[in-house]
Amino acid sequence: MTSIELADVRITLQVAGLATLFCILVGIPLAWTLARYRFRGRGLLEALVTLPLVLPPTVVGYYLLRGLGRSSPVGRFLEDDVGARLVFTWEGAAIGAAVLSAPLLIRTAQAAFEQVDPEVERVAATLGHSRLGIFFTVTLPLAIRGVGAAIALAFARAAGEFGATIMVAGNIPGKTRTLSVAVYDAVQAGDLQRANATALVLIAISLLSLLAFSQATGLLGRR
Repeated sequence: MTSIELADVRITLQVAGLATLFCILVGIPLAWTLARYRFRGRGLLEALVTLPLVLPPTVVGYYLLRGLGRSSPVGRFLEDDVGARLVFTWEGAAIGAAVLSAPLLIRTAQAAFEQVDPEVERVAATLGHSRLGIFFTVTLPLAIRGVGAAIALAFARAAGEFGATIMVAGNIPGKTRTLSVAVYDAVQAGDLQRANATALVLIAISLLSLLAFSQATGLLGRR
């Protein structure tokens, strides 16, 4: 690999890792809430959660670009007051990847939590455990395989994201170019050998992540 290709791998892993972290922090609590509570507006919330899956990624990227750029109040606040510039950075690419990956994590984890018998949680509550303690000691261990699959899907989806990330972060070699963008570049340049090699690396990363999460959650599930 050339140094730029190695940078593409590094940026892809950074984007996928940060995007997955975002998905976990926001998606797991939301998935548990959707699995355990019935409330007014729940159907609308589920529809909004699923919406990024059915929208073209470029549409999602466009609105993120508008929302995070200096033309928006949020973008100006982040740049002027926080000192965080997200447009045309790999962190911005991670946000785009997170938005597209979150629905997979949320809906998969929601299904896993729904398989856990609420009666088990109620018994734990009678023993004096807090709601948070019940989640980490009862609910999550029982749903760990499904939650692990959700995380793996989110990571793999984020690693391969193209449309939203290129809209938000652009295509800057060594700074924001991911493997999926590098494949596109190679095809556009007519270098099919490089496109194939880059695509195979991306496939390997996604496959290894799925296998790793499967093995890890399988071991945890046996405990």
